[in-house]
Amino acid sequence: MSYELIAALMFSSMMLMLLTGQRVFGAIGFVAVIAAFFLWGDRGGFDLGFAAAIKLMKWYPLLTLPMFIFMGYILSESRIADDLYKMFHVWMGGLSGGLAVGTIGLMVLISAMNGLSVAGMAIGATIALPELLKRGYDKRMVTGVIQAGSSLGILVPPSVVLVLYAMIARQPVGQLWLAGVVPGLMMAAMFVIYIVIRCRLNPALGPILPPEERAMPMGEKIKLLGAGLLPLFIFFAMMVPFVNGWTSLVESSAIGAIAAFLAAVLKGRMTREVFETSVRKTLGISCMFMWIILAALAFGAVFDGLGAVKAIESLFTEKLGLSPWMILILMQLSFILMGTFLDDTAMLVIVAPLYVPLVGALGFDLIWYGVLYTITTQIAYMTPPFGYNLFLMRAMAPPEITLRDIYGSILPFVLVMIVALATIMAFPELALWLPGYVYGN
Repeated sequence: MSYELIAALMFSSMMLMLLTGQRVFGAIGFVAVIAAFFLWGDRGGFDLGFAAAIKLMKWYPLLTLPMFIFMGYILSESRIADDLYKMFHVWMGGLSGGLAVGTIGLMVLISAMNGLSVAGMAIGATIALPELLKRGYDKRMVTGVIQAGSSLGILVPPSVVLVLYAMIARQPVGQLWLAGVVPGLMMAAMFVIYIVIRCRLNPALGPILPPEERAMPMGEKIKLLGAGLLPLFIFFAMMVPFVNGWTSLVESSAIGAIAAFLAAVLKGRMTREVFETSVRKTLGISCMFMWIILAALAFGAVFDGLGAVKAIESLFTEKLGLSPWMILILMQLSFILMGTFLDDTAMLVIVAPLYVPLVGALGFDLIWYGVLYTITTQIAYMTPPFGYNLFLMRAMAPPEITLRDIYGSILPFVLVMIVALATIMAFPELALWLPGYVYGN
């Protein structure tokens, strides 16, 4: 049996196991170890998993993962996110669609707190969605806003998914984070522009709040502004030393976790229940990611040993005669297809052993490609009929919001994200300028 056929058999077996409902890390790791066993015997099968585990344990930057997740859960469980939304409520309620714009701002700050799109979705659905509906906002508009805003969670630093990409692609985490800043803020600005224009054309979609709801002495407004921007101060306290080279990545993540903990203590919200819940959720998410990385490393090692990447490169460039850009676009389309039944982490670990080396061999920048990957997977998350985020939103939304409403709400925002993706593909410097400026100096 040829190596190309073995690689195809591995990939198809893994997809079959995933379709039967197996856990992602279990399916990927099982196929990797069994393939190694048949290819290289008992020693190869045993050593593969052991070597992947040792490599994972020795990867020092992985310590950032539980730190950032803990920071996000502390800020979420201590209800500091509630202060954020109250701030936007008071300061932006006088603008048509102002609360929807404020919700995008909330999502950007939540992304800077947590780095997970699911966290942004949960906070938006529980805090922002009921308030927006109560004040007469169009239900299709607001469900689309929350889903689109939550997509920023894996792009704006500290993105947990970009940490995983860095591990698999062997790229610097700091550069990947900085590469996501400009595209993430650009996409948030595009969402805001769309909301403002649409609400100006049809004010009934986002009515202005009555003056009595916004009435508050300026001193109270300033105080609320300070409370609402607390997570932003935590973010800068963590990122500024890292960007300036004063601290390492792991040290900066520890600063963020400690700052979030102290903020909750100073506000009198650090109860035993909040602490236990945050630690328990942090442990669960961190272990899940570590198992997935472990499986991905083992799967990638087998693919490297088979030379599957070179075979696929030869198939696309020599036998099919496709240009590098055509191959790249096909990769992005495959992410959208996989996004109908997989989450972003699963998509990454399944195709990374193939795509990442292939992208490098085609001459593309792997930092830039990491940004393309994150945007494309979030588009896949929200693309009907089976987008992962669509069903997550349905589970969190009130009964009056139907699945039909959710499908209809997201299409304009998906188009905005496609425009953003095309812009970054056409102008790579949007992603590469900031890491080049910081690390170039």
